[in-house]
Amino acid sequence: NHVLLSPTVCLFVYFEKTVCLFVYFEKTVCLQVNVVMELIGSSYKGATKNGRMDGKGEYTFPTETKYEGEMKDGMFHGKGVLHFPNGGTYEVTWENGRANQGLYTFADGLQYQEKDWDYCDGKDRRFYSERCNGLRPAGESQLTDLHPPRVIPDGCYDCGDGFYDPNTRVITSHTGRFLRNADDSEDEWIVRTCRKAWVEVVDFDREKSFATGPEENININGGFYE
Repeated sequence: NHVLLSPTVCLFVYFEKTVCLFVYFEKTVCLQVNVVMELIGSSYKGATKNGRMDGKGEYTFPTETKYEGEMKDGMFHGKGVLHFPNGGTYEVTWENGRANQGLYTFADGLQYQEKDWDYCDGKDRRFYSERCNGLRPAGESQLTDLHPPRVIPDGCYDCGDGFYDPNTRVITSHTGRFLRNADDSEDEWIVRTCRKAWVEVVDFDREKSFATGPEENININGGFYE
């Protein structure tokens, strides 16, 4: 049977590539629990030992990122998988809350490689779906890895994991859930690089658009002299 308990102490400790979870309950011994942590917005369903997560379980963060795997003494320990809201997964071997070795797989199936990473480099700028399915015919250019691309709300940017509103500086998920507030650095990067909801008309200088060459062979009205 599932038992609902109110946590008396909840402490999160974050390090680089580390997540330590310490959860203490009012009762000290529970074999299987289904706990909602109202204070921090997380939840846990699985085995416990002496009031701490221990054994196999499922921990869901407030961001809807979900961990499924082994626990020990209130920490991720053993084999487990992090499932992210964007569809990506991180399969890791943990030791006392520290990720020792893992593999990140994007939502489209692309697997990240720490060495010899050749995706979207200067020589090959195809999306992963284009690598798998081939290029689309002329006139049907693919704008994002997802085709057709998501419709961006008016005045916003698509920053990959959600939409960014530069007026409020808030990033929401593609389903409308709040993700985070953008700082100055992220705001500058999004505005400079990400796809926007509107089309900007760029000034066109016909004279500067042609490659340099012998002046007698260039016609600035288009084409070449005979």
